[in-house]
Amino acid sequence: MSTPLIRPESDSAATPIKAVPDMASGPAEWGLPVTARGLAAEASAVLALLTGVWVALSPWFLTLQHGGNNATIVNLISGLAVAGAGAFALASPRGFAGLQVGSALLGVWLIIVGPILSEKFTIADPMFWSNSVAGGLLIVLAVAGLAAVALRRPARR
Repeated sequence: MSTPLIRPESDSAATPIKAVPDMASGPAEWGLPVTARGLAAEASAVLALLTGVWVALSPWFLTLQHGGNNATIVNLISGLAVAGAGAFALASPRGFAGLQVGSALLGVWLIIVGPILSEKFTIADPMFWSNSVAGGLLIVLAVAGLAAVALRRPARR
C-alpha cells in the first residue's frame, strides 16, 4: 500500500495522488500505454510476422520446384504480404481486425497455391508441406488474434 501525497491545484483544492502505484493497478497508472488488444493479440501478430518471414525465405532453404522460379516468386510475394500484415497488426494500437482476416485469407492462399502451381509446373513435396503448415498456422493465429481483440473490446449498449 502506498502513502498518499497531496498535490495542490490551481483552485486551492488538494487531490491525493499515489507516490508509487499499487501492483494491482493497471498499466495506465504506471505511465505505460494502454492498448485494446492485449498479449494474446500481440503474440499472434508476432507469430504471423515470423511465419511470413519463413514463407518468404523458404525458397532458399527448401526445394520448391523442379526447374523454374514460379514457386520461389509466389512464396516470396506471399511471405512478404503475410509479414507485412503481421507487422501492421503489431504496430496498430488496436490490432486491426481486417488485418487478421487478411492473414487468414493469405493462409488459405498458401494452402491452395501448391495445387494451383502444380497444374502447370512440377512442384516439390517440401513446398506442399511447408506452405500447408504455414497456411494452417496463419489461419489459427488469425482466429486467435480476432478472438483476443473481440474479447478485449468493451461491450456497447
